[in-house]
Amino acid sequence: MARGQFSAFHRIAADELWHFYYGDPLVVYEISHSGRLVTHRLGADPAKGESFQTVVKAGSWFASEPAQGSEYGLVGCTVAPGFDFADFELAEREGLVQQYPEHGELIRRLTRV
Repeated sequence: MARGQFSAFHRIAADELWHFYYGDPLVVYEISHSGRLVTHRLGADPAKGESFQTVVKAGSWFASEPAQGSEYGLVGCTVAPGFDFADFELAEREGLVQQYPEHGELIRRLTRV
């Protein structure tokens, strides 16, 4: 994922394991079922709070983007049980903002519709 790109808020019905492979740090934002925002920082420098992998729990809303100052990051995902497009839901901006108004700015920035 290059600077200026993002993966819009969405959710799936399975856990998703994110793997960091190369490049600059990437941030994955997860809104839990309770509405708590969890920020996962993927990267190669544990001293800066980065990790090589993280798990987003099934049913959580999540989005990602390169961390501030990053040019690009190479990441991958593993879904268990396997990914099925029937279980994929892309967030609708205003509906998600109504549900989690405390995260409105982030939601508006990382949604497409």
